[in-house]
Amino acid sequence: MEKLLLVSLFQNVTGLLRQVEPALKGKSVTYIPTASFAESRGFLARMSRWVLRGMGLRVDTVDVSTEPYETMQRAFERNDLVFVVGGNTFYLLQELRKSGTDELLREAVRAGKLYIGESAGAIVAAPDIAYSRAMDRPDRAPDLHDTAGLGLVDFYPVPHEGNRELGAAAAQIVREHAEALDVRPFNDKQAHYVENGVARVLNT
Repeated sequence: MEKLLLVSLFQNVTGLLRQVEPALKGKSVTYIPTASFAESRGFLARMSRWVLRGMGLRVDTVDVSTEPYETMQRAFERNDLVFVVGGNTFYLLQELRKSGTDELLREAVRAGKLYIGESAGAIVAAPDIAYSRAMDRPDRAPDLHDTAGLGLVDFYPVPHEGNRELGAAAAQIVREHAEALDVRPFNDKQAHYVENGVARVLNT
């Protein structure tokens, strides 16, 4: 059973995680903060980590830009969930590809491990991430030569609808791509929950 929870700002929607995965205590999560390092958003990564620990989860932090492949492989094998932090989507995809973690993520989702994607972590799940240029800086990923995403969902998530800082970029993405792509905006208190290919919007 493939399960994904795509969110804008995790600290605002922790109740939605409990809703789709009520038995969290004692479980462990592979926590990937890599995207936040390209945007100086380390405080958001720390916040999400604290929140997960407060929910009773053991957090296993893995930076895919520095860890050996074998370390990442073991983390995906032993942990129950995957959490991909927000930041720069292009940098995130670049590092997932370079490290081989992109395929490890796909395997984890196919194995039924819940994928939680926050902001960039939500966008990278799309078939392609080029649509997010208004929100992210592609120049942060000089070694990324194509923008094919992980393909974990068949639509294009647009996080941060109405957000004070990123809402204008979200609106621009929708204007530019709504005719050609299945763009699905959601705000900081919503999530897209996908189970076996069927997506629905959850509200706090």
